[in-house]
Amino acid sequence: MSNLALWSRPAWDTDRWLHDFFGPASLDWYKPVTSGFNPAAEIVKDGDDAVVRLELPGVDVEKDVKVELDRGRLVIHGEHRDEHSEEQDGRTLREIRYGSFRRSFQVPAHVTSEAISASYDAGVLTVRVTGAYTGTQAQRIAITK
Repeated sequence: MSNLALWSRPAWDTDRWLHDFFGPASLDWYKPVTSGFNPAAEIVKDGDDAVVRLELPGVDVEKDVKVELDRGRLVIHGEHRDEHSEEQDGRTLREIRYGSFRRSFQVPAHVTSEAISASYDAGVLTVRVTGAYTGTQAQRIAITK
């Protein structure tokens, strides 16, 4: 009986193995998000429209958030900044937290930027993609003999 080595590299070299097998884009898929801020998202169907809601409490959406349509993807990205100051016994305690975020969603090829609208209320960013589900019903094809 012979010993066969499937890999010539040590088994613990997972970064190299993932790169070899899946390509260079695979190296970060299992690593935790380092920005410290990843907003919760919800996607719901409303008739033929898709509605995306992101929780962005305390974010200045006019200054720090962008909603874009980029190569068939709805991209929402920006920066979250939170500053808090407190004074005690003549001392000032100041905490500053910040981090960037990016959420991306595939949209159908027929969706244009004119079909997308965004609004912000009570800490929730709502993005409506009008007509996202138009024509998504399966169409039966007749079989002829």
